[in-house]
Amino acid sequence: MKEIEANKKAWALVAQDHYEFFRRRLKEEHSLLNSIVTRELGDLSDKSLIHLQCNTGADTVSLARLGAEVTGVDLVPANIHYARKLAQESGAPDARFIESDVLTLMEVHHEKYDIVFTSEGALGWLPDLRQWGRTIRHLLKEDGFLYIFDSHPCQLAFSEEKMRSNVLEIAYPYFGHEPDRDTHIGGYASESREGENFFWMHTISDIINSLIAAGLCVEFFNEYDVLFDDLGGMDKMEKGLYGYPHFTGRLPFTFSLKATVRR
Repeated sequence: MKEIEANKKAWALVAQDHYEFFRRRLKEEHSLLNSIVTRELGDLSDKSLIHLQCNTGADTVSLARLGAEVTGVDLVPANIHYARKLAQESGAPDARFIESDVLTLMEVHHEKYDIVFTSEGALGWLPDLRQWGRTIRHLLKEDGFLYIFDSHPCQLAFSEEKMRSNVLEIAYPYFGHEPDRDTHIGGYASESREGENFFWMHTISDIINSLIAAGLCVEFFNEYDVLFDDLGGMDKMEKGLYGYPHFTGRLPFTFSLKATVRR
């Protein structure tokens, strides 16, 4: 798929920057996970966990430091290279990493896990959530669970530039099916670089129904008025979480979801 290949090339452009940025942070902090994720995941001691779309592995390392036996997956070869390097340098030498598109992972990987984990801006890079749901079911043990912490689709519909001025203006159709094309990548852990990339809007019903269709049962769905990335002009609420005072209590910026195997 040409959009996936474009994304693969684009993310490779910022892989080294991400590695260097997160290596510095992991020297200063035991875990980069925010308090919402840490609280909702619970005790990870001796849990087998697979982290989908792991980028250069910073959160994967954080999960390992919290006690999980981790495996990270990413489609970008450079991301996997730097994830392995980061894990070795950051006290998580047992972390494993697999180079694979998440949507074709079940063709090459057949292990089962206690937890499937995905977070922070991951879902919009996938064109097919039905296949994503089937992949999660394939990876889960019968008593395992999926955990997601990601951008709320409602927030993704609005112009980031206008939100900085406390204005809501729809820039990306909530029910749009065509991917949004951008010509630059990066910006949160690297300098923005020129590289064509594509991002898909998925509605809440898209996400939930893809999991139901795969045989999962949603245990909880929570919404929050904070975001894991500063869109510009946001206040830092706590480690890893930002918000606009004007929209506090008024607009969801992120959601979390836990799902288990339906019995």
